[in-house]
Amino acid sequence: MINEYNLRDDEKIIFSLRSLYEKYGYEQYKMVKFEEYDLYVKNKEFLVSENIITFNDTCGKLLALKPDVTLSIIKNSEDDPQGIHKVYYNENVYRVSKSSKSYRELMQVGIECMGDVDGYCISETLSLAAMSLKTVSDSCVLSITDLDVLSYAAGLLTSDGETSAALLMLAGEKNLHGIAAKCESEGISKDKCALFSSLVSLHGRPGTVIGSLRQLVPDCPSLPLLESTAASLEEYEDIIDLDFSYTGDLKYYNGIVFKGYIDGVPTAVLSGGQYDKLMKKMGKKSKAIGFAVYLDELEKLFRAGKDYDVDTVLLYGESAQRKALTEKVKELSAQGSVLAVKRIPEKLRYRQLIEF
Repeated sequence: MINEYNLRDDEKIIFSLRSLYEKYGYEQYKMVKFEEYDLYVKNKEFLVSENIITFNDTCGKLLALKPDVTLSIIKNSEDDPQGIHKVYYNENVYRVSKSSKSYRELMQVGIECMGDVDGYCISETLSLAAMSLKTVSDSCVLSITDLDVLSYAAGLLTSDGETSAALLMLAGEKNLHGIAAKCESEGISKDKCALFSSLVSLHGRPGTVIGSLRQLVPDCPSLPLLESTAASLEEYEDIIDLDFSYTGDLKYYNGIVFKGYIDGVPTAVLSGGQYDKLMKKMGKKSKAIGFAVYLDELEKLFRAGKDYDVDTVLLYGESAQRKALTEKVKELSAQGSVLAVKRIPEKLRYRQLIEF
């Protein structure tokens, strides 16, 4: 039997998340540690880091230790646009860590839902994202945006694709001055520019933001889906922030995209969204939505929340009787962790010291 006390913080979270996803019918997906380098070089902009570890196979083919899980799942999964395929994973990826700035083997946990992705699938994915954050901490925020609403608003300003893309990029940078300058250079009226800037500035609880959207873009065809999705997440409304200044990568994502944050960690610990564009780019007809939880980002939280490395240090000398020492360690280990040493390691944090 596994004693939860003996599990590291990250291991507890992994087991909790796996149990959560399995309850919702997600099957575990296992994969190899490497793929052909070509898969990643064609989709570098989709990756969290462009730095990829490569090596030559015995036949001369260039392979890469996988820096991402989603691309591998898409490549190796059956394309079934009429069905639905739900998987979860906990896999190591190999890339440059944001914290250490060096290559690391990082654990990543997440889900992918592919096939006939409908409104329910979107709501379920967002619910699981919210529950995943709450598994780590109650002090969390799930930030959600809708790229279809943003794209529709940009389309009201201009029919030129390049200008629209530039405006969306500026929106993702929260650059209101840049949006104003772009509108002026393209001859877009101040009223239309003000509407788009108001949309980009929107963020807050779903009920309040949806009301503002009805005023700003009442005829947006994707607004009813966003409204129904927000309504289905009422249980998690206290941690949800609808934020239209976040866009993700527009080459790969569409519709709902989101990020998750935990108090005490400065960067997002969860990221996901609908990626129908990526599916199409990789020759798939299915739709898709998913997210990943980045365990390496949570290391800061684990370190901050742990007061001791060990509960008890049992300090013994050369003359200590082995049998008696063994009995004492066994007695203390029933109450918590114990480290029996002749000399206390430097920088070790412990709750109590017992000299034997």
